[in-house]
Amino acid sequence: LHAAPQPSTMLRSSIALAMLGSALGFAPGAMLPATKSVRAAATQGPSMQLLPLYRDGELQGGSVMYRPGAERPVALDGTYVGDIGFDPLGFSNVIDIKWLREAELKHGRFAMLAVLGFIVQEFYTFPFFPKMAPVDAHDYFVTQGGGSQIIFWISFVELFSVVALFETIQGKREAGDYAFDPLNLATDEVTLARYREAEIKHARLAMIAIG
Repeated sequence: LHAAPQPSTMLRSSIALAMLGSALGFAPGAMLPATKSVRAAATQGPSMQLLPLYRDGELQGGSVMYRPGAERPVALDGTYVGDIGFDPLGFSNVIDIKWLREAELKHGRFAMLAVLGFIVQEFYTFPFFPKMAPVDAHDYFVTQGGGSQIIFWISFVELFSVVALFETIQGKREAGDYAFDPLNLATDEVTLARYREAEIKHARLAMIAIG
C-alpha cells in the first residue's frame, strides 16, 4: 500500500501544472518562426477571411508608419488592425506575427479588465470584503491565496485557448477571434472594423497603465 499524497503536495503540484499551462499559452516558442506575409499565410486557410481595416492608410495599414522614413518590418505588411510598422526590437523578424498578435490581444484584454477592476475598487467594495486601496487589496488577496487561484483558473482557460492558437498558426482562424459578440455590436463589416481598431488601441493603453 502506498501512502496518499499530502494536501500540501497536491496543492504545490496543481500550482506548478497551472503555471506550466499558463507559460505554454502565453510565451512564444522557438518552433514558430516568423512568416514573411500575414496576408499570404492567412488566405491559405479554408475558413479565415481578413476584414478591411478601418480608415486604412490614414490611421493604420501598410502606408502608415509610426516614424516617417523608418523601414517597415517585412511581417508588418499592413494586414493586422493597428499596424503602423512599430517593431523597434525586431520581434516580428524571429517570431510568427500571428502568435504575437494573439498574445497582444490576450494580454491587452486582461489588462483592460484589470484597469476596470482597479477603478471600481476605488468606489465600490463587494460584500464580505474589507474596504482598502487597490494596491493594498492586491497584497491582501495574495496573502489570502488569491494569487494561486488566479493562476490556476487562468491556466485552466489556457488549456482551451491552445487549440484556438494552433488554428491561428495554421491560418484557419484570425488571431484573437473567438466570435464573441453577445450584444451584437458588430452589425456590419465597417462597424466591426472600427471596434477592432478601438480594441487594440485601448488594449495597448491598458497594458501600459496597469503595468
